[in-house]
Amino acid sequence: MATLADVARRAGVSTATASRIINGSPKPVTEELRARVLAAVAELRYVPNAHAQMLARSNRNAVGVLVHDVSDPYFAEITRGLQQVATAGGRLTIICNTFREPARELEYIDLLHAHQVAAIVVAGSGYLSSDAEQELDARMTAFEATGGRIAVIGRHHHACDAVLPANEEGGYLAGSHLFELGHTSVGVIAGPAALTTTADRLAGLQRAATSHGRTLTVTHADFTRDGGEAAAAALLASDPTITAIAALNDSMAVGALAAMRTAGRFLSVIGFDDMPIARDVTPALTSIRLPLTDLGKRAMELALDPPPPNTAPRVEKIPAELIRRDSTWPVSQSR
Repeated sequence: MATLADVARRAGVSTATASRIINGSPKPVTEELRARVLAAVAELRYVPNAHAQMLARSNRNAVGVLVHDVSDPYFAEITRGLQQVATAGGRLTIICNTFREPARELEYIDLLHAHQVAAIVVAGSGYLSSDAEQELDARMTAFEATGGRIAVIGRHHHACDAVLPANEEGGYLAGSHLFELGHTSVGVIAGPAALTTTADRLAGLQRAATSHGRTLTVTHADFTRDGGEAAAAALLASDPTITAIAALNDSMAVGALAAMRTAGRFLSVIGFDDMPIARDVTPALTSIRLPLTDLGKRAMELALDPPPPNTAPRVEKIPAELIRRDSTWPVSQSR
């Protein structure tokens, strides 16, 4: 494999000059020298060292993204939007799966900091624990102090540019829809209790219940299809009066539909996020739509577009929308 020294000898220049040209240093060189070095690179099939390129350039060309789990359809859609913007800007995107472990998030932020990424987008939910959020805030602040940019999706403690999906309002829309259909006994499959996303969506449902003079039966589960199936099975077994289930994401709602088929009981079910699968299951899933790809796009745009100096962080709220399909119906038509 050819080395930088080999390229320099072939081009008749110093290794320092060859390095500056190959790695895109802003220090000027003549076009004649540039042509000789690049010709030598092609002839020798030299592969530059990515880390050396990053150190030589005046701008950082990579961005980091923290998600809980990119295999989750929610994060897959958000990541698609993030990468579209990053790729259009010539940026390399480094995806980090934290699996909802605060300690892992801290490790990844330190690692991305060490690699001098230009920006970090935290796409995973914030935590209700003040200890976890304070540690995360400290690491983010240290990264920003070295010129890095931070943007978040969802409610986080750190003061930075943020894109806020209307989780509380979406929960209210979901609850109001079920109560207006006449359901008086509603079970809720909530996500992990430690997450701000869970708390906000659940708060919206509770607000709807209060405004309609109703109560909710709440159980927590992982934000997964299997978590939703297990939670729905427990709800069906524990309360025969339940006529509707609100799941706080679509994957759990799909699991709830499976649990109902197994139990031979068919209740109204509403999901959240309106993933593509919501249209394909039977019955087609009523859901609260969030424009997930657009969420990702906007977060990356904020991360790569610094605001004017001494201005407050930009916070953009993204509305939610009720999408009614076949999985909810009036309680008088219970099946």
